[in-house]
Amino acid sequence: MIVVKVGGAEGINYEAVAKDAASLWKEGRRLLLVHGGSAETNKVAEALGHPPRFLTHPGGQVSRLTDRRTLEIFTMVYAGLVNKRLVELLQKEGVNAVGLSGLDGRLFVGRRKTAVKYVEDGKVKIHRGDYTGTVEEVNKALLDLLLQNGYLPVLTPPALSYEGEAINTDGDQVAALLATTYQAEALIYLSNVPGLLARYPDEASLVREIPVEKMEDPEYLALAQGRMKRKVMGAVEAVRGGVKRVVFADARVENPIRRALSGEGTVVR
Repeated sequence: MIVVKVGGAEGINYEAVAKDAASLWKEGRRLLLVHGGSAETNKVAEALGHPPRFLTHPGGQVSRLTDRRTLEIFTMVYAGLVNKRLVELLQKEGVNAVGLSGLDGRLFVGRRKTAVKYVEDGKVKIHRGDYTGTVEEVNKALLDLLLQNGYLPVLTPPALSYEGEAINTDGDQVAALLATTYQAEALIYLSNVPGLLARYPDEASLVREIPVEKMEDPEYLALAQGRMKRKVMGAVEAVRGGVKRVVFADARVENPIRRALSGEGTVVR
């Protein structure tokens, strides 16, 4: 099993991702595709007059402030536009893909956060009423049913809270949980950079390999800026959970999954 998380930033080559995934699938490799959609969500939110707002948390992670209107826009883009774009591309390549959000069949279930801490003007504050949460359960039986019958799952947030509400959740954490659940051969995070960079945004400063036991050392944590921190946390969680390796790799190139599997990018093991 290979779990591929396709980021949602500008510059992602979805056509190349789909073509590569389809080629691997036809060779008999088992795949789960998870995707984001942050840049597209920002554009749509601006166009609809409800511009995005972000919170920086005490640990340095950044998340989308998600009121109910934001959640509706988020769902529209993630579960609609981006999900079906990938499904369409895979179908064009002759792969029978099925696109699902975490709401469908209780695929991703977790706890809605009653309050989130964030930093503003150097002070820690608390925001309540957010529709965000963390996935704790995956409906593996549903995914197995699809895989066993020849369907390639294309998966995305939102997830479902225990109270039955849609919640914005982190796709990187979901991908790590899926990889751990399946004891995957590899978890690949594809984004619009070639991996972890020692001197961001200098792409020539790519860090080729990091032992998992050093991943949380200050020198390596400092490399993960903004949203990349969540990918790093996901990588640590996955490798410690039994996943053989995690690769941070480039989604702007041809054959991005194969390149990642060959070691192009930053490899954590």
